[in-house]
Amino acid sequence: MFRKYHIIALVFVFELIVSVHLQAQKKEEIKIINSNSFEYAKKVGEGVRRLIGNVVLEHNNATMYCDSAYLYSNENTFHAYSNVHVNRGDTLHMYGDFMRYNGNTNIGEVRRNVILKDSETVLTTDSLNFNTITDVAWYFNRGKIINNDKQLTSIIGYYYSKKDLFFFKDSVIGISPDYTMITDTLEYNTKTETAYFVGPTNIYNEENHIYAENGWYKTKEKKFQFNENAVYQNKEKILKGDSLYYDDANGIGIAIKNIDLIDTTEHIHIKGNYAYYKKEPENFLITDSALLIQITDRTDSLFLHADTLKSNYDSTGTFRILKAYHKVKIFRDDFQGMCDSMAHSFQDSVIRMYRNPVIWSEGSQLTADLIEIHTKNRKMDHFKLIDAGFIVSQEDSTRFNQIRGKQMVGYIRNNRLYKVDVFGNGQTIYFTKDKDVIIGVNQAESSDLIIYLRNNQVERINMIKQPAGTLYPLDELQETKLKGFQWLEYFRPKEMKDIFTWETKN
Repeated sequence: MFRKYHIIALVFVFELIVSVHLQAQKKEEIKIINSNSFEYAKKVGEGVRRLIGNVVLEHNNATMYCDSAYLYSNENTFHAYSNVHVNRGDTLHMYGDFMRYNGNTNIGEVRRNVILKDSETVLTTDSLNFNTITDVAWYFNRGKIINNDKQLTSIIGYYYSKKDLFFFKDSVIGISPDYTMITDTLEYNTKTETAYFVGPTNIYNEENHIYAENGWYKTKEKKFQFNENAVYQNKEKILKGDSLYYDDANGIGIAIKNIDLIDTTEHIHIKGNYAYYKKEPENFLITDSALLIQITDRTDSLFLHADTLKSNYDSTGTFRILKAYHKVKIFRDDFQGMCDSMAHSFQDSVIRMYRNPVIWSEGSQLTADLIEIHTKNRKMDHFKLIDAGFIVSQEDSTRFNQIRGKQMVGYIRNNRLYKVDVFGNGQTIYFTKDKDVIIGVNQAESSDLIIYLRNNQVERINMIKQPAGTLYPLDELQETKLKGFQWLEYFRPKEMKDIFTWETKN
């Protein structure tokens, strides 16, 4: 008995489930709301009616208007002709010349002179399909969207009205008063006026060009976020990075990871992993593995590393000033250097080095409280050692030629130091040779000196004021180091990669 009632209960539950399922599958019929006249069109098919004049039909809360229609009651479909208008809610309207609508699939197909409007957007195309259940419309043969002052075209497009979202595919072109965007895949939110792109994308205007393969653009706020091979370019500069953010309205940009800022006018690359840019007044800052590369020619470039690189214009807004600070190291084939901080003025092409600056040029070491490097055609022309100037060159493992003075000016020819002018408290110690054999040591003092060098060796010294000098046999001069002497070869970058190491010698 128990088994019998158990089977009956299972059958009842099964029938109930089937009944509910069949009810769920039952489709809503298309309703005729209005028609001036209608007639049965038996020649067209069984159950077909022709509706003429002010035709109004309804299905899934969508109201559909046209001048005339054929209603296929057996198939729950209709064809609408002339002045087709579909209204969904208060804001969504669709227009066209002809429409096929299937009440079973809830899909309509509007053709010729199609217009879709909501409260903020107008879509025009030649062929548009829509679904009254999902509230999704799509075109597949090119369409154009106008949203306020922005316009967008593509081959394929989907509109999700519940989400206020457009999805565009294939030959996507967006035009606004500020930028033109060309991409392959794009999403656009009509409420937030934000475009999201996936795939190769170019955004440009008369001054700027941006490329990226992923990111977004808030068109109303004029804010960009670019990822994956992002590149920003204008007439003078190119900025690359893994991630680029730019607020056009406020003129602020941020770049993160693998940054390469290229100044095409000055032939400069600046690299790092974090950059901040401000348009007005124009300045930028790069840090985290910051590296500056100034390209002189194909075979000779200057490499500079520091904790932070910063650039801004002078008070007149005419000339750029580039600053590097904390643990600055420089490498170029013809000279190397280090200091705590430095500044490069593009007005006078002078590099100023501060706090314990050192320059190595060929076999010479130059130190002072302040060093100025004057360049021409992006090459060193002459330098100034200001306060406690000291020049040292190594003669052998224990002997050093030395020049000391309050201020010095050194002149470069063919990448070699050939003359030094010494002003104030000039002192020298240099070793004389006979056929490459050291035979003596010359100690000289004069208020001012002019020193001539050849192949990094002192050739002659002109003592200008209050001269005093003595040539000693090699073993007679006990003190062969001038006051303040220091040999810093240990810190010298021998190759480019050495600029990234900073050591203090105990």
